Amino acid sequence: MLSERRRAVLAALVQEYVDTMQPVGSKALVERHGLGCSPATVRAELAALEESGHVVQPHVSSGRIPTDRGYRAFVDDVRERIGNGGLSSEEVERIHRVYETLELELDEVLRETSVLLSRFTNYVAVVAAPALRRARLKRVSVVPLAERRALVVVVTDSGQVADRMLELAEHVPENVLMEVERYLTGVLEDKIGEQVVDVRDGAGPGVDAFARTTIQVLDAVADCLREADEDRVVTGGVAALLSQPEFADPAAARPVVEALEDGITMLKILTDAARSRGVTVRIGHENPVEAFGSASVVASPYGRRGAMGVVGVIGPTRMHYPRAIGAVRAVADTLTEILG
Repeated sequence: MLSERRRAVLAALVQEYVDTMQPVGSKALVERHGLGCSPATVRAELAALEESGHVVQPHVSSGRIPTDRGYRAFVDDVRERIGNGGLSSEEVERIHRVYETLELELDEVLRETSVLLSRFTNYVAVVAAPALRRARLKRVSVVPLAERRALVVVVTDSGQVADRMLELAEHVPENVLMEVERYLTGVLEDKIGEQVVDVRDGAGPGVDAFARTTIQVLDAVADCLREADEDRVVTGGVAALLSQPEFADPAAARPVVEALEDGITMLKILTDAARSRGVTVRIGHENPVEAFGSASVVASPYGRRGAMGVVGVIGPTRMHYPRAIGAVRAVADTLTEILG
């Protein structure tokens, strides 16, 4: 446990380094942050922080910079006290107003969220839609397209839509397709997505065109829910990440960009970062993916039980944490409100 003065020195050093990206000396901390003590006292505190692994001195004659451990102590010290700190009340109101103008189609909401959050933080914004396998189903549509082809469309109660092209094993009259649609909507309504497999396993043998087509459509529903869950991450603001000095070198940026393009990897990162309630921060090597060893993830779940998604930002460990936490919290709260 750091003393009060040591926490103040660490906080001042983090803020100074985030702003300047330059090693910070004791004189600068005293002059710019009103610590109420002499440079000699600050030097002693910095030496103690270095010994405890919270800061490091890149060169013998330079100042100090925070380590992952230092950032962690700083974040733990401030995140419960900041509320929407880092965002003005006007900025929080701007977030609310953006959502008031959106049509409540989930795809549009998620795209606009990624753009909005990246603009507010200047980091990459990532949004994961609620998992369809955990959402309640509202409707199944079977749309005939050709003699032996149909489009299966699944709609959940949270407004998510998944679809899949279905090649029918035989010609099925349109009235039979309508009958299958009515039957499956009745059977699957209010079922959890992952219960589709149970319904399929309980289906009887396909003794006629209706039964055979029903089984085919159930298989298509299960497949499109699974595929949609593998591709439900929206990313915005990659250019903002590349504008950060830490990622100006292509060799440093490439692993992070490749991870951002991998939906499964991003789901792993977001799910890990949002296992607890509220905003979670993973700093550098706390992340479960090696490519993010030089990055931080600030994420929060949104939605309601049974239809939970995740929203977050990814930036360098030299992140403006209060602003990132405040922006993610404000957006997650707003998404929960409008989607609920």
